[in-house]
Amino acid sequence: MTNSALTTTARTVLRVVLGFLFAAHGWQKFNEWTVAGTQAAFGQMGIPAADIAAPIVAGLELGGGIALILGVLTRVVAALLTLNMIGALVLVHISAGVFVEAGGYELVLLLGAAALTLALVGPGRISVDRALFGKTKLAAMA
Repeated sequence: MTNSALTTTARTVLRVVLGFLFAAHGWQKFNEWTVAGTQAAFGQMGIPAADIAAPIVAGLELGGGIALILGVLTRVVAALLTLNMIGALVLVHISAGVFVEAGGYELVLLLGAAALTLALVGPGRISVDRALFGKTKLAAMA
C-alpha cells in the first residue's frame, strides 16, 4: 500500500469513527436524556446558559458527527467540535482528573485531539468535500 493510500485510509477511518462517536453522543442528548434532561444536567455542571447550550451542543454533536462520517464541511465541523471539547474539558472535566470513570477528561481530550487533527489535515479523498470541491479547491482551503 502506498503512502497516499495509507493516508487516505487513515483519514477516512478517523473521520468515520470520530463522526460515529460524536453522532452517538448527540443522539443520546436528544433521545435518551432528552433536551430538557440535558439542559438540567448542563445546569448542574455549571455550564453557562445551559438552556441554550444544551440543544446547540446536542445538535452540533449529532449533525456534526453525521457530517464527519460523510466528509461534509469537514474542517469547519471538526473545528467546531474541537471547541466543543475544549469547553467540556475546561467547564466540566478537568477538575475530575484524567480518568473517565471519575468524570475525568481522557475521552474529551481524545475526541478533541482527533477533531483538531481532522480540522488540520482535512477529510481526505473519500469524502463529499472532495466530490463537491475537488482536489484543487480543497488544497486551497488547506
